[in-house]
Amino acid sequence: MSAAANTATRRSPFLTAYAGIVFAFIYLPIIVLVVYSFNRDGVGGFPPRHFTFDWYRQLFAASAIWDSVVNSLIVAAGAVALSLTLGLFAALALDRANFPGKSFFRRLVLLPLILPGIITGLSLLLFAVRISLDLSLITIFLGHGTALISVATTELFAGLQKMDRRQEEASLDLGATPWRTFWLVTLPSLKLSLIASALLIFTLSMDEIAVTFFLYGREYTLPLEIWGRLRRGITPEINAISTLILVVSIILITVWYHLRTRSEHQ
Repeated sequence: MSAAANTATRRSPFLTAYAGIVFAFIYLPIIVLVVYSFNRDGVGGFPPRHFTFDWYRQLFAASAIWDSVVNSLIVAAGAVALSLTLGLFAALALDRANFPGKSFFRRLVLLPLILPGIITGLSLLLFAVRISLDLSLITIFLGHGTALISVATTELFAGLQKMDRRQEEASLDLGATPWRTFWLVTLPSLKLSLIASALLIFTLSMDEIAVTFFLYGREYTLPLEIWGRLRRGITPEINAISTLILVVSIILITVWYHLRTRSEHQ
């Protein structure tokens, strides 16, 4: 035991150094991106020597970017509503019902979590063409909403598993209908799980590009607008909008993590 402990102690500096290299590889480019968004000389020259907010002023004056931001917000809000609705029904079925093929249904619902976005986007494109649905924000919204149902199902199923079922039983014993019990007891008990799911789905929808690429029409979402501009080269405005996206994503993910932690301790 002592020898094993000494070996672990000797190895710890190497593990620490390895972890530092991995984190630097992942996060150093992000730090450089943020720094360049304040660099007066653009993306050339390192380290930056002249800092400015001009790129952010130019960004806020770029109407095409903000039109794409509005489109992304519309799509993300719709995806949240669709994913939460269908995900809640799926989670209730998995938690409360017994039916033939339940294990297969569970795997089918969770399949989008492991499927590559290209496969999901291509299959949804073929479906849209099959039913003669024009590509637009509606197809993007439907694509995001269906692709992210698995996220909502996973979060809400975990919330249902931690619920105190005695509250629902007491409501039914007191004469409430199952529907009234659902609205007054079940949904309020899932409040934190619903909010956490909505935040995570919203963040994933705002960043989604693989599914969006196959389903967009004439209107761009923000990731597609950034992709189109990147084909002409990296500009400081791209660094600026990417920095803002990074900040918003960190805030939303932090709130989601905090809510999920609270729900796990209740």
